[in-house]
Amino acid sequence: MENIFEQLGKLKLVPVIAIPESRHARGLAKTLISVGLPCAEVTFRTAAAEDAIQIIATEFPEMVLGAGTVLNVEQAQRAKKAGAKYIVSPGFSPAVVKWCQENHIPVLPGVATPSEIMRALEYGLVVLKFFPAENLGGTATLKSLAGPFKEVRFIPTGGITAAMLAEYLALPNVLAVGGSWFVRESLIAEEKFEEIGQLTREAIALIQKV
Repeated sequence: MENIFEQLGKLKLVPVIAIPESRHARGLAKTLISVGLPCAEVTFRTAAAEDAIQIIATEFPEMVLGAGTVLNVEQAQRAKKAGAKYIVSPGFSPAVVKWCQENHIPVLPGVATPSEIMRALEYGLVVLKFFPAENLGGTATLKSLAGPFKEVRFIPTGGITAAMLAEYLALPNVLAVGGSWFVRESLIAEEKFEEIGQLTREAIALIQKV
């Protein structure tokens, strides 16, 4: 059976989502599935995140569903209970990583420096979030990290746009890319699911050219 990160690696693109209200979850999940991108990282940046995760997990079990912006163990517990299949944090929290490992839920901690990558390796983690990607030097930095950390694969997130997608995915140490340009919070709030679908199709088309 494929693990979560293998599935994300095949999809190549992870929608990083801030859902304004949980009622938007159904329309968003339906749209992503219909255009061929059955995954999402629903971030705890909004109060609706927990309920939205529960709705998607219950009604759309085929979604590769993660909980993002998890800052502490309490949020990780709530995310898992709601149905998240993996946990994403913006930085490296030993407490969150340890809890996830003890409770058998995949965890994708954020790293920004070689020291943090080495810390993650001590926990046996070889798939890591690179955040905030563009502010940290983007593809140039990832190329530099490939030398000393040959076994590590990254999911860069933060400031990435459609125009940058191909450049990131061309790197051997990039497993997938996290992005929000095609699932912007304003589009979700206004229920512009047709536009979200079109932007997602365009992103998938870019991936297929890489």
